[in-house]
Amino acid sequence: MYGSLMLDVHGTWLTAEDRQILRQPQVGGLILFARNIEDPRQVRELCASIRAVRPDLLLAVDQEGGRVQRLRQGFLRLPAMHALADNDNAEYLAEQCGWLMATEVLAVGLDLSFAPVLDLDYQRSAVVGSRSFAGNPELATTLAGAFIRGMAAAGMAATGKHFPGHGWAEADSHVAIPVDERSLEQIRGNDLIPFQRLSTQLAAVMPAHVIYPQVDNQPAGFSRRWLQDILRGELGFEGVIFSDDLSMAGAHVVGDAASRIEAALSAGCDMGLVCNDRGAAELALSAAQRLKVQPPKGLARMRGQGFASTDYRQQPRWLTAVAALRTAQLID
Repeated sequence: MYGSLMLDVHGTWLTAEDRQILRQPQVGGLILFARNIEDPRQVRELCASIRAVRPDLLLAVDQEGGRVQRLRQGFLRLPAMHALADNDNAEYLAEQCGWLMATEVLAVGLDLSFAPVLDLDYQRSAVVGSRSFAGNPELATTLAGAFIRGMAAAGMAATGKHFPGHGWAEADSHVAIPVDERSLEQIRGNDLIPFQRLSTQLAAVMPAHVIYPQVDNQPAGFSRRWLQDILRGELGFEGVIFSDDLSMAGAHVVGDAASRIEAALSAGCDMGLVCNDRGAAELALSAAQRLKVQPPKGLARMRGQGFASTDYRQQPRWLTAVAALRTAQLID
């Protein structure tokens, strides 16, 4: 039984307050940030303590590579995905990156990293930038598909973000409300291509806190037009829809945290993330309790299926993958 909220905790161990909020049945997941992480051993112990409170919680992290990499000390420093495209064997390298990332994340007891980024790089959005595989939708689809294959081989489900594409809007949705003035036809002909082509390989999608006024006046994560008509209807996506963090400035357009979680779930999100603001998390929790939201379907698919072995660095595939990235001068 999964709840519809994914929350966070303050530090590197659980407090009594953390345990109390995690016991609430409306909470279905927990995401770790850099402040929660010291080294692999500490993360394993933290995950074990969380599982002792709620064995069913989904445990997540953002471990894309490049600048968005929460697990650092004692973990492989993966390249930004944009760096892969310049290599002749870029597709092979992308698959190895997906496998390496997923292997390390699973080995410390986490279920998933919210990856890959399917946004296109138009060299307009500083928040996307090198996180994108490419500006060309065909190349981005090919490389992201290879990354997903690597994740799957390690036992991790993939989450494509940020639907329908954050690459054109210049503002950073962490601190502002970005607007993308393009038509649906322009977006469909470019940004939607990776989401459409990879829809059957994605277990989940995370929408953007971006307003596309020619399509809807609400950000995509609060829009039934985007989530129900286009993502579910037109693209035939049947997986999980995670909101992006509802504490971000791009989500404030719909009001306080209670209004945001209600709007996200009503639009079609299966699980809402409320992070870095315990007061907002408590408001969202109260709203979820009041709304009596039905448990989202499909979240069990997001549980990690890989091994929990800590000696993965001795495995032949690990050694081969790391050697390939070093030869391409993508890692030290």
